[in-house]
Amino acid sequence: MTTTAQSADESRLAALIVEALNLELAPQEVDPGAPLYRDGLGLDSIDILEIALVISKTYGVQLKADDADNARIFGSLRSLCDHVQQHRTK
Repeated sequence: MTTTAQSADESRLAALIVEALNLELAPQEVDPGAPLYRDGLGLDSIDILEIALVISKTYGVQLKADDADNARIFGSLRSLCDHVQQHRTK
């Protein structure tokens, strides 16, 4: 299985996600282009809520459950990281 290399920001975010959800994989194993929800990383809506909370605490980015862009934002580690970098307050 070939994975795309993570940027430094993606690596930090992957580590945050793996730790927050107690995933049984190394952060560098998270393919930045693979889907986070269902098929790719296999996360469910509860996992996404957990990620939103930890991102809010760490980066000051508010992710709302009713945001119409959530499918795009949480589409992959890369898209989530891009969103966080554009909107972070800390």
